[in-house]
Amino acid sequence: MENNFGSARSLIDAHIHLDKYTKSEQQLIMSEMECAGIESLITVSYDLASAKENLKLSREHNNIKAAFGFHPEQQVLNDEAMQELITFIELHNQEMIAIGEVGLPYYMRKENPFLSIDPYLEILEQFIILAKRYKKPIVLHAIYGDAGVVCNLLEKHAIKYAHFHWFKGDTITIERLIRNGYFISITPDVLYEQKIQHLVKQYPLSQMLVETDGPWPFTGPFEGQMTHPQMIHQSIETIASIKELEIADVYGQILRNTKQFYQI
Repeated sequence: MENNFGSARSLIDAHIHLDKYTKSEQQLIMSEMECAGIESLITVSYDLASAKENLKLSREHNNIKAAFGFHPEQQVLNDEAMQELITFIELHNQEMIAIGEVGLPYYMRKENPFLSIDPYLEILEQFIILAKRYKKPIVLHAIYGDAGVVCNLLEKHAIKYAHFHWFKGDTITIERLIRNGYFISITPDVLYEQKIQHLVKQYPLSQMLVETDGPWPFTGPFEGQMTHPQMIHQSIETIASIKELEIADVYGQILRNTKQFYQI
């Protein structure tokens, strides 16, 4: 059946926290995906409990793809908890689409400049090793100066498939990501944030995905709305406008990017 956006205008939300929505919100999103022109959702995990819930969702719905990881903007895992998460990933590695969301605690360190980054780096390197072992992409929370630090680790382990979600950074880091063949994903704030619009202008379309990071709320034209994967259609329209490309070409390229990167 053709969706309301036409078969040539299908997309994949490359980064969403589906488990963080209420059950009724999850049901609403999943019931509207086909008509909204959303082929799949890549739902990333916050911790072990989140990974278990995302695994359950992926087993119940073929178009839900689960990634397992530990979001860095929280208290660091102790050795026992980290081993429990690693064991879960090892046990379910064939059911995960990627390692993620993982990275470094940028916002926590802004609030607490004395927070040590070392234990987070140690944990991140373990996730990078897992991604390499199971030949899976890695989904990264690494912005501004942290992105360069993460690049060092990725290069150390010769990681090719890295996805920097909702990336923000300087020109030197942007050029480094592009050189390494890493992907970024663009959120709906591209409609109203000049920094994100500038990033879209700089970054190659061939290394670009789209995401919502839902249920994170947006402002601008999305003020007061539940974050829904259908918002990424408006992101595509804005990307096409910024890059002065035909909108159909942008749809096609970003869908191909996502499928090839995540081997969907």
